[in-house]
Amino acid sequence: MSSVLFDVPGPRAKRVYLGVGVASVVALAAVLWFVLDKLDEKGQLTAAKWQPFLTGEIWTQYILPGLAGTLIAAAISVVLAMVLGVLLGVGRLSQAAWLRWPCSVIVEFFRAVPVLLMMLFTYALYAKYEVVPPERYALAAVVTALTLYNGAVVAELVRSGVYALPKGQSEAAMAIGLTNAKAMRLILLPQAITAMLPAIVGQLVVILKDTALGYIITYEELLRKAEQIGNYKSNLLPALIVVGAIFVLINYLLTVAAHRVERLMRRRGRSAGGPLTADPTDQIGGSGLGGPGLTGAAAGTALGAEADGKAN
Repeated sequence: MSSVLFDVPGPRAKRVYLGVGVASVVALAAVLWFVLDKLDEKGQLTAAKWQPFLTGEIWTQYILPGLAGTLIAAAISVVLAMVLGVLLGVGRLSQAAWLRWPCSVIVEFFRAVPVLLMMLFTYALYAKYEVVPPERYALAAVVTALTLYNGAVVAELVRSGVYALPKGQSEAAMAIGLTNAKAMRLILLPQAITAMLPAIVGQLVVILKDTALGYIITYEELLRKAEQIGNYKSNLLPALIVVGAIFVLINYLLTVAAHRVERLMRRRGRSAGGPLTADPTDQIGGSGLGGPGLTGAAAGTALGAEADGKAN
């Protein structure tokens, strides 16, 4: 018995899978026991090492300020990276060579440069020319590096999302008289961003994690606060474990929120898992304006734009 994608395993394959699963669980349990045993041997599991995290001082003076620093840098970087990414992505799709080539060079350059190197360079640049207040050097360097790198990545996501759409979408938009700019803004770009939503959310998680690189340039975020806790209470390893758990929790909540947005879009008939295709029951018929691959929602938007153009 088989399905479209794979053959259903038989009795022998099921026994093999079960054996591999049991062996994997046993191996994971053994590794976990080994790690905990070594931590206990070094005295890292004693109550004295973990007791500080039950006091308000550690949370109000270290962890919460560090969490605020992480979230502030991530939030600013996310907004700027999304704006920059959309602009560069649209620029790379432009038919004008004078716009397409500079955008392509910018994207390829900042995708190739390590984020940490950009942080160090921009930090030295801000400190040399004093373009921001001294207390903001580290924050500005973190935000600048994360914006440039992740903006370049988002630009590629936008470009690939537009290329993944059925060719009939752009052809139908051109057929009803929309310019390239209007077709991109009203028809292609909304669908591309929706289709690439999972990848974009994954990039947002990367931004949040990469704020920890600000530790190198003395930015007050979670990792630096964990080091300060370790120096203050002589429990660096427990502090790093707690901070790591906080990162995992935040990224998990972000992923859950993204899944809910995706399900909401699916219920509205806009799939975030791939290029949108035309629904035969949603086509505009009779008028000859529903070109190949143009859905009713997209065609309705295009018709509204065309009507506005005629009114003007």
